[in-house]
Amino acid sequence: MAIKIYKKNHAGRRFMSVIKPDGVTDKRPEKSLLAPHPKKAGRSGGKISVRHQGGGHKRRYRIVDFHQDKLGIPGRISALEKDPNRSGLIALVHYADGEKRYVLATDGMKRGQEIISGEVTPIENGNRLLLKNIPIGTSICNIEMKIGKGGQIVRSAGSRATLMALDGAMAQIKLSSGEIRLISKDCYATLGQVSNFEHSAERIGKAGRARWLNRRPTVRGSAMNPVDHPHGGGEGRQPIGMHPRTPWGKLALGKKTRAKKHKSNKYIISRRPKK
Repeated sequence: MAIKIYKKNHAGRRFMSVIKPDGVTDKRPEKSLLAPHPKKAGRSGGKISVRHQGGGHKRRYRIVDFHQDKLGIPGRISALEKDPNRSGLIALVHYADGEKRYVLATDGMKRGQEIISGEVTPIENGNRLLLKNIPIGTSICNIEMKIGKGGQIVRSAGSRATLMALDGAMAQIKLSSGEIRLISKDCYATLGQVSNFEHSAERIGKAGRARWLNRRPTVRGSAMNPVDHPHGGGEGRQPIGMHPRTPWGKLALGKKTRAKKHKSNKYIISRRPKK
């Protein structure tokens, strides 16, 4: 893993950096595993429903297998690739029966490595097995929350969870946020940490590069008029004079949005610590 820092030739390059992960293969993506990825520019019915989206480089979606349900069939990593739709790397797997699939790459995964999924598999990086058969204290990722639904959590670059204990029919999982959660021990998880853990160290450097990523400019509420934002108005630079609010007047920054009677509350043993 290397971080390329550009020479400070001009303002746009002054703080720009690019992550160059080790082992990324110089090849085109697998054509059979690509799908169209049309842009909506944050609009629904022609009206903006999500602000600050639009433009961006044209891209195609990589069909990633989060289930990895080819149980007992070994697969060999033929390539590691960057995915424009996610922060972690993806790996192209050639299975023994001839099928090809993309899976989330774990840290340390290499071209030529063999991986396998099953109820019981060797405890090696990249293998996938049931939570009840994983040793306590092991780092895991791409974890199922419902049996058979495929990996739903711990999928972004550098993220990992820790298997803390097995308690009856449930497993205690400590997430990277610090939250401890119960998940059925008959759910599957992948051994290891998601690849590209230095992703957060990358510096965008210039506004144009943000536009390539489908991000349009953001304007501060305090720079607007009162008709446009609760923070707007006033002569000169004024404090907002209220608890921070969204453009629609709802409380922001610290306001709890999770339903008090959420159906999954019973599975949370310990909440993440307050910052």
